[in-house]
Amino acid sequence: MEESKMDLFNKIKLVVGEVSKTIVGKEDAKEALMIALLAGGHILIEGPPGTGKTKLADAFASAIGGTFKRVQLTPDLLPADITGFYMYAIQSEPRFVKGPLFANVVMADELNRTTPRTQSALLEAMAEEQVSIEGITHYLPQPFMVIATQVKTGSEGTYSLTDVQIDRFLLKVSSNYPAREEELRIINDIDYLDSTDLCVVIKPEDILALREEVKTVHVSKAISEYIIDIVDSLRKDPDNSFGPSPRGAISLFKCARAKAKIDGRDYVIPDDVKQIAGMTLGHRIVIRPEAEMDGITADAVVERVVSSIRVPKVEA
Repeated sequence: MEESKMDLFNKIKLVVGEVSKTIVGKEDAKEALMIALLAGGHILIEGPPGTGKTKLADAFASAIGGTFKRVQLTPDLLPADITGFYMYAIQSEPRFVKGPLFANVVMADELNRTTPRTQSALLEAMAEEQVSIEGITHYLPQPFMVIATQVKTGSEGTYSLTDVQIDRFLLKVSSNYPAREEELRIINDIDYLDSTDLCVVIKPEDILALREEVKTVHVSKAISEYIIDIVDSLRKDPDNSFGPSPRGAISLFKCARAKAKIDGRDYVIPDDVKQIAGMTLGHRIVIRPEAEMDGITADAVVERVVSSIRVPKVEA
């Protein structure tokens, strides 16, 4: 039994290897995708156009198997276009036509280019893992994971997510411009990167089993208090209008367990918390306008707060 569990977690490392066949760099984003997968949450990838957000999500979905749907979110997209609808015909029963949400992995491309009404339909499905149409509930496949991309907030033709909506994402990562060496490799190997077929290395049922295993990772009282200290300090930070909700603390707790398991441990250490605090909490705080004018960012505030908290001593 233990050997089979080890085989499953070895497959997790193989997923990253498959994605790396076609995605150069972006190691933080690759790890974030794996953490979100094991913690049972959704991920938001933000960055300028052309920086590989869609390609990264597509490669990840190809490697983990199951059903995959991609939705290009546009201003004219209606909620029914993603959730599904009932088709009526004379002298026959209504037939439910499933929308693209009915998949194990859904890539919602350019989320902030569609209207708030359609955004809300997607985010409600993410939270409930079901959709209700004409009073009838339809459950989404399991596992269910949304990988959403968005261009930088405030860009022309975008509809910014509300703070409540963005809080629904377990993690948020940035897809920035590549380093010089990475970009050189991309342009020199572009024909190979574009033509490589990725293998499916893990099945949906394996993912569900792994999620249950992650729940068994030990989190000591000291680590739990460490997480609360970070969240509480962010709420009190003078540069923030408000800090993370309890959902933020829960997300950091879940992600720390997933990070520990990916690293081959059955217990969480402080470094697990520190390394993922930015991507777990950065999108859950709002910087005061006067602090923004001084160039202070959410990531910088999280990093400063985390570095100021006393790190607990934890024994294996």
